[in-house]
Amino acid sequence: MKLSPRLAVLLTALAVTACAPQTSGNTSSDKDEKTGTLRVWLFQEVGNKPKEKVVDSVVTAFEKEHEGTKVDVEYIPVETRAQRVKAAFNDPQSAPDVMEYGNTDTAGYVKDGGLLDVTEEFGDWSEAKDTDPTARQSVTVDGKVYGAPFYVGVRALYYRTDVFEDLGLEVPRTMAELATTAREIRAAEPELYGLVVGGAYTYGAMPFVWANGGEIATGKGGSYTSAIDSAAARKGIKAYTSLFSDDNCPAAKCAGMGGNDTITAFAAGKAGMAIGGDFSHAAVEAGKVKGKYAVVPLPGVKAGSIAPAFAGGNNIGVLKSTSHRTLAVELMERLASKQTQASMFEAMGFLPTFGDVRQKAAREEPFVKPFVRTLTAGTKFVPASPAWSGIDSSLVLPTMFQEVISGKKDVAAASADAAKKMDDAFGSAG
Repeated sequence: MKLSPRLAVLLTALAVTACAPQTSGNTSSDKDEKTGTLRVWLFQEVGNKPKEKVVDSVVTAFEKEHEGTKVDVEYIPVETRAQRVKAAFNDPQSAPDVMEYGNTDTAGYVKDGGLLDVTEEFGDWSEAKDTDPTARQSVTVDGKVYGAPFYVGVRALYYRTDVFEDLGLEVPRTMAELATTAREIRAAEPELYGLVVGGAYTYGAMPFVWANGGEIATGKGGSYTSAIDSAAARKGIKAYTSLFSDDNCPAAKCAGMGGNDTITAFAAGKAGMAIGGDFSHAAVEAGKVKGKYAVVPLPGVKAGSIAPAFAGGNNIGVLKSTSHRTLAVELMERLASKQTQASMFEAMGFLPTFGDVRQKAAREEPFVKPFVRTLTAGTKFVPASPAWSGIDSSLVLPTMFQEVISGKKDVAAASADAAKKMDDAFGSAG
């Protein structure tokens, strides 16, 4: 679920995986067979061969250590995964033992009864202590753990070094300076967007809300209340939507853009700045701006601060219906281990979820450093509620942003309406 050969699928997949399947029931197996075939579903990436090579190495070692055990790995298309997972939850006989899934899907899959509670095993796993806190949060529902983090993705600020040099601009240190700099670029180079933004780019917009002290929602234990209409959140919404203007990124062109659209524009040389992920690196490298850009953490409200970013990514989990619990959990840990994550970073560019492995990656690959700094500064995650998938897939937040951008509603009205839709969804989820 990454973008481009290593990176082009993550944002798309996060959008697709927002649709957590609803199931009619699920039966938990009481078997724990120590031999036999383990079925594994992993996501098919663009340029999947490097991923397959890493996985094959893990599987070969696992089979060698477990006589009488075979691992059957299937790479499933992101586009059809929602239907496949729904079918698997409804029919345990067709389900895999181990599965890769988007980290925003955890709560929905737990509600649907599909994922196995591995809290005890995760706690006993020696490597778990080094897991990034936000990544751990992404496998946790109501205090219980339902998988192991596989990789994480965050966003930072890409900017054109040649444009900044030609115009004598300094790298923005605050969100206010970011807006000013964007307009200076647009004024000097009218063919460029200053900072390219998208009205449908939820996770490019949320850092503005979080940096201003706002939240998507508040609560815990599966019980949430929207906070998107708070005074702090509205301040962030106003800061983001104010960038949709003729002197930066005209609403007529930018209101409908999503995250991939903004990176495509930047890579094509049409913008001075963009908010993109570590997973956007390959796409930008393949574009017209290769060798003419740099990346820094997205600045926060105060000089020297870093705006909180959404920690996206994927997890590896065991299905509740497995008849090979012990073997499946061990395989999950092998696939999500430090060694495997380090190999996946080298092969695919997937950012590790372990702090120490990530620091090593940053030393080896300079482009990773601003993303590691962003992670270290503190990231945010979506509400751990099964309602989130519906909120995301029904475009509640993009609709809110677009209503403000179009002038259809002011920030107060649009955020109040969004909050009501979110609260209705939270209430329906139970």
